Amino acid sequence: MSHPFSTLTPDLVLDAVESLGYLSDARVLALNSYENRVYQVGIEDEAPLIAKFYRPDRWSDAAIREEHAFSLELSEHEVPVVAPLLRDGETLFEHGGFRFALFPRRGGRAPEPGNLDQLYRLGQLLGRMHAIGASRPFEHRESLTVTGFGHASLGALLDGGFVPRSLLPAYESVARDLLARLDELFARMRYTPIRLHGDCHPGNLLHRDDAFHMVDLDDCRMGPAVQDLWMMLAGERHERLGQLAELVDGYQEFHDFAARELPLIEGLRALRLMHHSAWIAKRWDDPAFPLAFPWFAGERYWGDQILALREQLAALDEEPLRLF
Repeated sequence: MSHPFSTLTPDLVLDAVESLGYLSDARVLALNSYENRVYQVGIEDEAPLIAKFYRPDRWSDAAIREEHAFSLELSEHEVPVVAPLLRDGETLFEHGGFRFALFPRRGGRAPEPGNLDQLYRLGQLLGRMHAIGASRPFEHRESLTVTGFGHASLGALLDGGFVPRSLLPAYESVARDLLARLDELFARMRYTPIRLHGDCHPGNLLHRDDAFHMVDLDDCRMGPAVQDLWMMLAGERHERLGQLAELVDGYQEFHDFAARELPLIEGLRALRLMHHSAWIAKRWDDPAFPLAFPWFAGERYWGDQILALREQLAALDEEPLRLF
């Protein structure tokens, strides 16, 4: 059975963009995206646009519009984010059976790992975003929970038979032990969920013209604020402590940081590991995924995952990062 994206041809992409009144120059460049399909489309006598075609049946229209509304709200408060373009008051469109949105093209470079000056400025950016994000909740977006990111992920992997039989007992055992610890951790740690970027890895925070801007809020959701900070940290513990201090110093210029959330970092890392594996498994019927992740079906990947989850179990017993 063919995948829904198999009908998304270059001609359909051009027709979709031109259906909104733009005149293309017939140039279409597929960009690196797996969850959705994203293209750079040339426009006559104007800068190219980015056309994002949403994966069918993933988000509801209301959830996509809520993502767009959050981006526009941030932009209105001068938080540098690449927000969708408005056409007649709308940001979400349909053509040829696909929902899509258009964005201005904004490139840039990812932050340099461990660059303290950049981390301070990234903290300022995230603090500004969270000050807006904390003002009211999402109504249609998912929340980051152990149930959704952890237990559901394990269920998808086991039900789909993706873990090699030889490694299944070891993987299931360590995953269940880890989930039990995460259930206890998230029940014990009190935090106030806010609207987040949700997937705030360095590749989604780009540097250009001596300033940072955010891209790709496709995974925005409710969750603890520290979810948008921990992926900025790298290296040994003493390095991460210094990086955290700079990040939070910048952050607190615009929004109070709840240091009580710091013990959640290793739990959030564990959830991301499990969720990533489940994400690939759920998308395995998409021809792009076996091509992009050929190692997913091999024993080596799952052996590495068992070791990674065991490391996360051990990390939960270590002293959490703290502010000086």
